[in-house]
Amino acid sequence: MSTEPKDQTDAGLSPASARTRLSRRAVLAASVGAAGACAGRAAADTPPNIVFIMADDLGYADLSCYGRREYETPHIDSLARDGMRHLQAYANSAVCSATRTALITGRYQYRLPVGLEEPIALRDVGLPPSHPTLPSLLRDRGYQTALVGKWHLGSLPNYGPLKSGYDHFWGYRSGAIDYFTHQGVMAPDLWDGETQIEQDGYLTDLLGQRATEMISSLAKSDRPFFLSLHFSAPHWPWTGPDDEAESRRLAETGNPAALLHWDGGDLETYGAIVKRMDFQVGRVLKALSEARLEDNTIVVFTSDNGGERFSDTWPFSGKKTHLLEGGIRVPSIVRWPEKLKAGAVSNDMVISMDWAPTLLQACGAQMHPDFPADGVDIFQRAGEPDLQERTLFWRYKNLSQEACRSGRWKYLKILDNTFLFDVVADPLERANLKERHPDIFAELQRKYRAWNATMLPIDALSYSHGFVGSEMADHFGLERNPDDMPRPAVKPE
Repeated sequence: MSTEPKDQTDAGLSPASARTRLSRRAVLAASVGAAGACAGRAAADTPPNIVFIMADDLGYADLSCYGRREYETPHIDSLARDGMRHLQAYANSAVCSATRTALITGRYQYRLPVGLEEPIALRDVGLPPSHPTLPSLLRDRGYQTALVGKWHLGSLPNYGPLKSGYDHFWGYRSGAIDYFTHQGVMAPDLWDGETQIEQDGYLTDLLGQRATEMISSLAKSDRPFFLSLHFSAPHWPWTGPDDEAESRRLAETGNPAALLHWDGGDLETYGAIVKRMDFQVGRVLKALSEARLEDNTIVVFTSDNGGERFSDTWPFSGKKTHLLEGGIRVPSIVRWPEKLKAGAVSNDMVISMDWAPTLLQACGAQMHPDFPADGVDIFQRAGEPDLQERTLFWRYKNLSQEACRSGRWKYLKILDNTFLFDVVADPLERANLKERHPDIFAELQRKYRAWNATMLPIDALSYSHGFVGSEMADHFGLERNPDDMPRPAVKPE
């Protein structure tokens, strides 16, 4: 494997691939093709299938095509080789269910009460079944829809994937389960539709197998399909496919919180978890090829937020629960052979909520007029200056974090500390430039406040996850804020 230094420009690709850049002409040609295809969808063109693959807590540099050196991810790398790799892709939040709210709605998560949970913990909140979603809008367009893997947008009986646009669901509903026992923090959590099931096997393998079976089944219809494959990997607990004994040890403690696995894990185990996910992605890609669907299937691979304990987030600082770049910058790859140039590398700023309007437009569908997108169609606008210079916003209740990125500049607030960074020149976010550029700092603060005024206010009862010094040594000095602790579910009167 190459030992060349990793950076945000050429991380992990071969020299030939690294030299491949997404020229504006090539991007616009692809975009015009995509737009033309959308306009003529009702005619002879075949609508594309979609396979949307999301990892859980995968760091920016946890794939070899983004720079990981300890192991290789050849199947996911093949998507980058045959498609487009984004270097400035963001998650909508530094934790999972908030990002998933934005992904499925195409809008800032802070517009819905469920998006104020960071993430959903013990309260009975979720995605309202009446809200239009990416799968429901595609289903209205004639698509078959399926979710394999993680939901984490609310529990039965009030919420669930089958209530929010998916025809099929096989997976788990909470934030995390054991890879072998499929036990969540509170209860067993493996489901086929709305029926709880038991099945032996390593979770990553079960999800990969189910996804390949789903592709084979959906491909038999003359209707296009949208398959969401949301892996648990590489989320804790830190157990690879050969670590069933460690799973038993955690179960034998009798402590539900043992699932967080504070006394386990290492780089080798983490690599095994990621490599097994990569292997299952390879099986999914093979299933598409065997069904002769790969040319007209859009395949997306990304993560719900930045990485956690054993992740590589280079060249950024911070991890999950932080609005530093390492907590929100994520790998993002899209392959669509019929429309996108192979080996392309994009410097456009993109974010999770862009995928809903992008994929809808690619399929000849639209966002619901009563719920317009905050995201943009990245295929149509790829390479345009306004996509590279757009302004994006985040907030995070734990540590009172705020962030705003506009072009190369980023405003960041953590507790009472404020910063201005040039994240292009200084991706580690070390040089605070607010005194050198007070006008830029003031303008970004103003933009943030104007945007925040249009969102729901922070909920005093919402949960917001964060790490403290007793859990992570590099968080020394931080203590748990009682206001951020999960609270018992509030039962309706």
